[in-house]
Amino acid sequence: MDNDFARSMWRAIEPLHAITYFSPDAIAAHKALGLRGFWMGYFATRAAPIGAVGPGVVEATFYNFHPAMVRRALPDAWGYATRESVLAGRSAAAAAVLRKLIPEVEAAAAGALPGLRAAIASAPNTGRPLFAANRDLPAPADPVEELWQAVTSLREHRGDGHVACLLSEGVDGCEAHLLFSAASGVPLALWESVRGWTETDWAAARSRLHDRGLLDGDTLTAAGRALHEHIEARTDALAMTAYRDIDTAAATLDVLTPAAVLVARSGDVPYPNPMGADPA
Repeated sequence: MDNDFARSMWRAIEPLHAITYFSPDAIAAHKALGLRGFWMGYFATRAAPIGAVGPGVVEATFYNFHPAMVRRALPDAWGYATRESVLAGRSAAAAAVLRKLIPEVEAAAAGALPGLRAAIASAPNTGRPLFAANRDLPAPADPVEELWQAVTSLREHRGDGHVACLLSEGVDGCEAHLLFSAASGVPLALWESVRGWTETDWAAARSRLHDRGLLDGDTLTAAGRALHEHIEARTDALAMTAYRDIDTAAATLDVLTPAAVLVARSGDVPYPNPMGADPA
């Protein structure tokens, strides 16, 4: 298997993970825990594996949100819901949505979990805080909850590696959206309203990318395209470290792909979306 396999796996696991952010049922379940509003639910449920952390940890690990946006949700979230209730609630809600959207999800879990467990055990955790925190959570007794937790762990493994690539290339969280928008053709407006950066922030980030010769207006230069392709290739290579020595990796992808297609076609996860994933 080459590094393209890691991208194929990402396209299969991302929709299964993403229901926790986009499915109306999951969002309602997070509010029922006491979390106030969508963004408090987002930051608390994604950060809970690390602990009842403050905003600084989330700014660092999530990477691409304006600090003020994070600080509107944390640490206040932990006054409305405990870390333990958030972890249990997000897992149960995700499993309920998967059961709703994928009629044969128990069979998919049975087929995919051995390979996913092996990949998680094989994946390096050094420099990958969100992966390590999710990996170390106790495995749920419910197989569909475990399926969701497993794809979430591997999704965060890839995400941690992507952040490392951006950081190593001197691309900050605001600049990353500008580069991705220019490379993908997805309008920047998709991120402008959901990342907290001001018009001044966007303009300054665009100016920095112009000064580096990466953007010409809102268009990637040759150097900008080369940098974007390099970051994506390195992200795939770092993600591949979870799968390279797993004999059942290809069979696991074969099981997950039809399940991901059902989620992608359900409408619960919109496309395009701020996470950058294409439909499975």
